[in-house]
Amino acid sequence: MPLPLYLLAMAVFAMGTSEFMLAGLLPGIAADLDVTVGTAGTLTSAFAVGMVVGAPLVAALARNWPRRSSLLGFVLTFAAAHAVGAITTSFPVLFATRVVAALANAGFLAVALTAAATLVSPDKKGRALAVLLSGTTMATIAGVPGGSVLGTVLGWRATFWAVAVCCLPAALGVLKAIPAGRAKEETAGGPALQAELAQLTRPPLILVMLLGALVNAATFGSFTFLAPVVTDTAGLGELWISVVLVLFGAGSFAGVTVAGRLSDQRPGPVIAVGGPLLLIGWPALAVLAHEPVALFALVFVQGALSFALGSTLITRVLYEAAEAPTMAGSYATAALNVGATVGPLSAAATLSTTAGNLGPLWASGLLVAITLLIAFPFRTVVTAGRSAEVLQ
Repeated sequence: MPLPLYLLAMAVFAMGTSEFMLAGLLPGIAADLDVTVGTAGTLTSAFAVGMVVGAPLVAALARNWPRRSSLLGFVLTFAAAHAVGAITTSFPVLFATRVVAALANAGFLAVALTAAATLVSPDKKGRALAVLLSGTTMATIAGVPGGSVLGTVLGWRATFWAVAVCCLPAALGVLKAIPAGRAKEETAGGPALQAELAQLTRPPLILVMLLGALVNAATFGSFTFLAPVVTDTAGLGELWISVVLVLFGAGSFAGVTVAGRLSDQRPGPVIAVGGPLLLIGWPALAVLAHEPVALFALVFVQGALSFALGSTLITRVLYEAAEAPTMAGSYATAALNVGATVGPLSAAATLSTTAGNLGPLWASGLLVAITLLIAFPFRTVVTAGRSAEVLQ
């Protein structure tokens, strides 16, 4: 894989840390800004909504912009949003900074996904996507737990400052590694924006976007509210939250790495095996969460299965959107973050039920069940390898 891919992954690491870090910071934010944990959880949904809206919108606006300037601008805007979030005492302002950061993240990821596809041969999109997503999984392994520890020791604002600082080397990497002035030349001979948007009417593309969104909803729904499961259900101290987040991140890294090797040519086995196992895993975690050893083991497994299945489905989005070369990345980003919007909202609604802290885990199981029920009648479409059309 080319070096620029790994430098893009550096920026994805900083942004992924921000996107996931609230899982370990919600109690502190809620207490500091005098809101409930459920209300604080809407910060995750705010970020996701900004990603959903921003991905196609910003990608459309930036499709003719110089690629390096676009990526650099998005990274610096993202850093500025976190600096403002770190100093505010107002929950609405913090909410607004999450939306702004999400728009910048959406623009960056949409352009980066498209750039990644052009840096490799057409039959290696899955591996290129795996490299980019490794930035996210490394964020869950190192960035999010580190942010959780930092938040526990110095307060959640210190974590926001740390994310802002981490953006700076990522910006330097973009500046040094990405050639300037490429996007406009590449799109000059390509399809018009209207033709690329028309791809969204294709049933296979809609299907894989929906399935990717549902799996990601299950992932984000439970991940966002893991902290109360660790401290209240399992009865562990706050520092154990970081351990659980590391385990989830390590599992997600393993899952996306394995799936990256299979999703181009053989997505069928990943979906056929990973889907049912993921379905079993969420209820199992809900039943056994009070046992620390079972909690640790299942969190790792669910991280691996969630990212293996999710990344495979998002790779399918890139293949199905092959006729939309400048917008395909935004479609994949939107699919990911529709799930990241729905997941925490549906999970938060279960916190006030008799399931309590375990409600999000049961909700995730239901979302995976819906995914499999939708996918089964169309399994030949969902599990198809790269098509001849893509390779042309």
